[in-house]
Amino acid sequence: MEIPPDLVRRLKRLRLGGLLPTLPDRAAHARQAKLSPVEFLELLLQDEIDRRTSQSLQQRLAAAGFEEEVTPESITWDTPVSYDRPRVRELFGLHWLGQQENVIFTGPVGVGKSFFAQALGHTACRAGRAVRYIKAAQLLHALHASRADNSFERELRGWLAWDVLIVDLW
Repeated sequence: MEIPPDLVRRLKRLRLGGLLPTLPDRAAHARQAKLSPVEFLELLLQDEIDRRTSQSLQQRLAAAGFEEEVTPESITWDTPVSYDRPRVRELFGLHWLGQQENVIFTGPVGVGKSFFAQALGHTACRAGRAVRYIKAAQLLHALHASRADNSFERELRGWLAWDVLIVDLW
């Protein structure tokens, strides 16, 4: 199916250009499935919602600055390391965000504190929250450097603006 240039222009003007790559396939599917015009429109709009949701998540994950992509699904809950599994699982419900509480993971080296923190941050990104991950040394360096050019207050406000700030390796 050839997409008419006028339709391309209209979709782009409405900021729906993301529909263009899949439009021919969706139109063919609609004909084959004998979808009504309203059902076809619903299908297209859901495609656009899904695309924008995915794109938004990718932008939040990129802005977070994680060292690696750690998702809650990648957690192996039956590792031999001892920790409060029910409490950690509860944290992934993000109730602490609504109550404006902090989460602190403590323990010896190698038990998975950074891993859990990044997975928790990934969960917050999925929930539409603005997340930033940084090593403590980098944060302290940025704050110290801001003292030199008298931008400390602005720098500090910038770090406090995130919904979730993960400071790793204290």
